[in-house]
Amino acid sequence: MIFYIREKVFSFGDNFTIKDIDGYHAYKVKGQVFSLGNKLRLYTMDDRELVYIEQKLFKFLPEYLIYENNNIAAVLKKEFSFFKPKLRIESSYGDFYIEGNIFAYNFTIFKNGMPVARVYKKALSMTDTYEVDISDNESYPFILSLVIVIDQIFHDDKNK
Repeated sequence: MIFYIREKVFSFGDNFTIKDIDGYHAYKVKGQVFSLGNKLRLYTMDDRELVYIEQKLFKFLPEYLIYENNNIAAVLKKEFSFFKPKLRIESSYGDFYIEGNIFAYNFTIFKNGMPVARVYKKALSMTDTYEVDISDNESYPFILSLVIVIDQIFHDDKNK
């Protein structure tokens, strides 16, 4: 399934809309405005919370917790690397690994060594815009939350 994630242009905090391949709104992401570290929530279009994302503070390399139903579903850690960005995720869905290209625009998400999603960031866009191709047997909200964390680590304008 293909999704398109687009950051809203004029909004306080990190807010995103997520559309499916047909252009229908599938999910929305709302970021907390005044908080220490990034805190974001992924909702269905009828405002049911699916995922809560929280940045752990005071870490040498970025680290995020992903919650589902008030339980930790995953711990995402950026790995030290010189050329290609790498992230490791320990989750209730399995062991994930994310590897990006040298410019951190394209990423592949691996689960137990097999590719399960591909992420493409549009280069010439006013806002951060991603195309995400997810395998049908994966949890869409979980994989989309990983993409939101990729954006927070590599492309969030507040961090530059």
